[in-house]
Amino acid sequence: QVQLVESGGGLVQAGGSLTLSCAASGTILSIFTMGWYRQAPGKQRELVGQITSGGTTTYADSVKGRFAISRGNAKSPVYLQMNSLKPADTAVYYCNLAQPSALGLRDYWGQGTQVTVSS
Repeated sequence: QVQLVESGGGLVQAGGSLTLSCAASGTILSIFTMGWYRQAPGKQRELVGQITSGGTTTYADSVKGRFAISRGNAKSPVYLQMNSLKPADTAVYYCNLAQPSALGLRDYWGQGTQVTVSS
């Protein structure tokens, strides 16, 4: 089992910055992908960005150049640095870890943290 705990959400004015962190514990394999998703009211959950165990990052077009995902070693928290925030970034942000299992790729989710950007 894997447990994910997010922190760092809050209220910020447009143009401001926030950093989210996600601490993972439990049985984490050497090959995995950790990512950040978000879900705004009335909308589907969408991928914000992700980082592989090898360090490769990908981002949604809507956040490219503004958000950055980073982590230290495999046991370090994963961070989402969010700059130049817009009201459209308001959502609940969820940390995700995906890794292989006997039944295929398995997803784990954090409890979510609210990010609110005021105009």
